[in-house]
Amino acid sequence: MIEFRRTLPRALLVMAGIGLSTAALAATTEAEYRAAKDRADAEYKVARDRCDTLAGNDKDVCVLQARAERVRTRAQAEAAYKDTPKARAAAEKDIAGANYKLSRERCDALAGNAKDVCVAQAKAARDKSLADASAGRKAAEARSEAAQTRRDADYKVARERCDSLAGAAKDQCVAEAEARFKQ
Repeated sequence: MIEFRRTLPRALLVMAGIGLSTAALAATTEAEYRAAKDRADAEYKVARDRCDTLAGNDKDVCVLQARAERVRTRAQAEAAYKDTPKARAAAEKDIAGANYKLSRERCDALAGNAKDVCVAQAKAARDKSLADASAGRKAAEARSEAAQTRRDADYKVARERCDSLAGAAKDQCVAEAEARFKQ
């Protein structure tokens, strides 16, 4: 039960941060993380084999689609496992890069102005995703820093209250303050 209480809030934060799939959400332990990576590789091989029946640009798009899915699944699993703003931002950047390559390949089927517009849209989508990843990381770091500042301030207040006590009562008060705010 204790493990559930620790992993659920972490998983919910990760899901809110980058919209993880359910397979990647479960990747909170090293074993689950490795299993998610292995699953991603196995699914990639199956999807890649399906592409062998295609030819030309359709095959290229199929291969890149399989790679993009593998990148997404692996990146999300790693972000869930590491559970840091940096890992979540890196996952979003990896996913944006894979999606960009896929979009660019889809544009190759077009010609002229339609292709130029398609490429511009792909670049714009990538740039938006990268900006969102950077902003999300900065916001998460700012929230973390603010929470630490609040805890430090609350600790100082609690310690100040302990100063009015003496002896064992003061020692107990200080120990309680440290236990509560110095996690």
